[in-house]
Amino acid sequence: MNKPATTSPAFAPDHTNDGPWHRGEIQMQERAGVREQMADVGKRVLRDHLIEQHRQFYPQLPFAAFGTVDENDDVWATLRANHPGFLFSNDPDHLMVKLPRDQSDPADAGMNDGQAIGMIGIELHTRRRNRLNGKIMRQSNDQFAIRVGHSFGNCPQYIRLRDFKFFGDPQAVPSSRPETSTELTTRARDMIAKADTFFVATFVDRDGRNREVDVSHRGGKPGFVRIDSDGTLTIPDFAGNLFFNTLGNILSNPKAGLVFTDFATGDVLQLTGDAEIITEGPEVDAFLGAERLWRVFPRKVVWRASALPIRWRAHEDSISPNSLLTGDWESAKRKLSARKAAHAWRSFRITRITRENHLIKSFHLEPADQNGILSFQPGQHLPIRVMVAGHDKPLIRTYTLSSAPSDDCYRISVKREGTVSNHLHDILRVGDTLEARAPAGDFSQQTNAKRPMVLMAGGIGITPMISMLRHAVYEGLRTRQFRTIWLFYAARNISDRAFDTEIVELVKAAKGNIRIVRILSDPDGATPRKDYEASGFIDMDLLRAVLPFDDFDFYLCGPPPFMQGIYDGLRGLNIADERIHAEAFGPASLTRSRDTTGALPELPETTNKATTVKFAKSNQSAVWQPEAQKTLLELAEEAGLAPEASCRGGNCGTCRTKIMQGSVTYKNRPGAKVGMDEALICCAFPAEPEDGKETTLVLSL
Repeated sequence: MNKPATTSPAFAPDHTNDGPWHRGEIQMQERAGVREQMADVGKRVLRDHLIEQHRQFYPQLPFAAFGTVDENDDVWATLRANHPGFLFSNDPDHLMVKLPRDQSDPADAGMNDGQAIGMIGIELHTRRRNRLNGKIMRQSNDQFAIRVGHSFGNCPQYIRLRDFKFFGDPQAVPSSRPETSTELTTRARDMIAKADTFFVATFVDRDGRNREVDVSHRGGKPGFVRIDSDGTLTIPDFAGNLFFNTLGNILSNPKAGLVFTDFATGDVLQLTGDAEIITEGPEVDAFLGAERLWRVFPRKVVWRASALPIRWRAHEDSISPNSLLTGDWESAKRKLSARKAAHAWRSFRITRITRENHLIKSFHLEPADQNGILSFQPGQHLPIRVMVAGHDKPLIRTYTLSSAPSDDCYRISVKREGTVSNHLHDILRVGDTLEARAPAGDFSQQTNAKRPMVLMAGGIGITPMISMLRHAVYEGLRTRQFRTIWLFYAARNISDRAFDTEIVELVKAAKGNIRIVRILSDPDGATPRKDYEASGFIDMDLLRAVLPFDDFDFYLCGPPPFMQGIYDGLRGLNIADERIHAEAFGPASLTRSRDTTGALPELPETTNKATTVKFAKSNQSAVWQPEAQKTLLELAEEAGLAPEASCRGGNCGTCRTKIMQGSVTYKNRPGAKVGMDEALICCAFPAEPEDGKETTLVLSL
C-alpha cells in the first residue's frame, strides 16, 4: 500500500526537562495547549514502579494487551489471556507474566529477553485499566518478568462493559495457523467495521537507544474506525488524559500496530503499518467529539482464528457514556456533503415544535435531503426563507440557533413579533418544510477559551445563551473539564420567561459549574429565591453586588439600551473591549470604545454629493442623494432589485455584497464582520472619496 506524504514529520526524540515526556508527547501537549499542566502531572503520575493498588489489580485480570517490536522494527499489538493470577508482582519493580510462547502471534517475536514491551491491563466488566512499559526479563518459555519503566493509571472512558468466561485451555497453543497478507481481506474489513474497541501499540527510541513501547485502548461507537477503499484506517481521537503517549510516539516514529478481536468467537486481527496524525481540517470538524484524527496504512496483516481462549458478552446498554457523546462516520459524511452546498438554500423539515412561553415557539429542523446539518458555533444564527401569503417572493429572516453544535438538528426559538414569525407560529406545522442556509454570524462563543463566562440575556436574547450553555455542558461532559459560567437572565415576569425547565436541567448537568441569576422587572406574584433572585433589571449595580469580578469573557444579548448600558459599565471597570461580545436586537448596533492598543480606524465620512450606484449583475443603476440618506439596500430595492437581507442593522451579515469599485461607510460600525471589499448594504452609505473626486460606486448585485 502506498502511503501518502505524512502530515506528522518524524524526528528523534530526546530527554527534556519535562519529566518523563519525550519530545513527541510534548509537541502534542503543546498543540493541545496543556504542556505546562502536563509537565507537572507527568512528574506526579508516571512512576518507575508499581504502587500497591496496581499490584493488587493485575492478578485479577483474565487477559491483557501487549505491544512489542519485531526484528524488522515493526510494532505489533496483541491480546493474551490466562486464568486470573497469570499477572502478579513480587516486588514494586517487577510484574511477572505467566504465558506460554505462541509462534503464531507476530508479537511473540518481540518477547525475548532484554526487549522492550508495553502493556495495558484492563477489566472490561468494571472499566478499570492501568498501563506500564519496561524491559523483558525472560525466565522460561512460559514466564517472564517486566522490569517497570513507567507505570500509571488510566481513565475509564470509551470502554464497553463486558463479562468474560474461558473457552478452552488458556495454556494450550492455538491449533489454527495464522493467515498473513499485505492488505485487509473482506473478513478483516467486516471485523473492523463492527468494532467498538481495539488496542494500539506504538514505540519510540529515546536518544536513539532507550526503547519505550506503549499500548493503548481505543473505543467508540461501533464503526468508529473508517476503512477507505485502499485499506487505510482513519480513527477519531477523542478527549483523553492529555498524556498523548500514542500520538506522541506516532509523531516521533510514525508506526503503529493494531489488534482487533471478535469478542464472541475469539478471532484476532493484527496489523502493523505506518501512521500519521491529522490535527485539523473538514473531517475533524465533521466528526462529533473528535479533537483530531489519525490514520494507519497497513503493511502486514495477520488473521488468527479462535486465537483467544476467552469470550465476552456485552452488557445491555453497556456502551460507554463517553462514547455516546461522540459521532460516527455516516453522520460525518453527511456533514461533509452538506459543506458543498453551504451557501445554497436547502430544504429543512420541521420535526418538532415546542412552546417555550406564550410568545416563543421552538422549531426543530432536520435536512429534507440526505445530507447532514452544518457545524456551527454556539451563538450563531440560521438564515431561513419562507413563502408568506400576500408576498410574491420568499421572505428572509435570521433566527438565533438555540441548539448546540452537538445536537443532531437545528433548533430556532422564535418570538411572535412580525410577519415571518407570525407565519411560523400560525401556519407551519410538524412535517412542513422551510429553506435554510448555512449558520452564520460573528456573535459566538469562543470555544477554545478556558476563561469563565458571564452570559447576560434580556428577553428573547436568551436564545444564543441556551446554545452556549448546551455546548458548555456537552464539552464539560466530553472532556471532564467544565467551564465556569454565570447566567444573568432578565424578563418582565415569569410568563415572559422561557426555557426554565431546560436551564434547570443544564445547571444540574454542569455539576455546580453554572450559576444562574434570574431577574424580573415585574415580579408581582412570584416568590423570591424560588422564582427569581433579583428584581429590576440587569445593571452594573446588580453585577457589582453578585458577580465576583475576575478574568471573565462577557456575552450580551438583548435590547439596545440594556446592551449599551452594560457595555459602557464594563468598559468603565477597564474590562477589555475584546472580552465583551454582544449582539443587539433590531437595527441598532453597539457603540464601542476601543482599547488604545487595538483601536480601529475611524469610519470614513458619508459623501455629501449625489453618487451614481451601479448594480453590475443586474445592469441597473440609481443615484444616491445625500439629503435622502437611504441605505444602499433601500436604493437597490427602489431600483427593482431584491437583495437578500434580514436584520437591516448590520448584525447578521445576510446582505454582505462585493464592492467592485468605490467605497462605503456606516453611521455606526456594524456588528457583523465585513471585508475591505465588501459592504453590508442594509446599513451602508457611499463614502466620501479619499481624493475628493466623484466616482461611481459599483456593487456586484
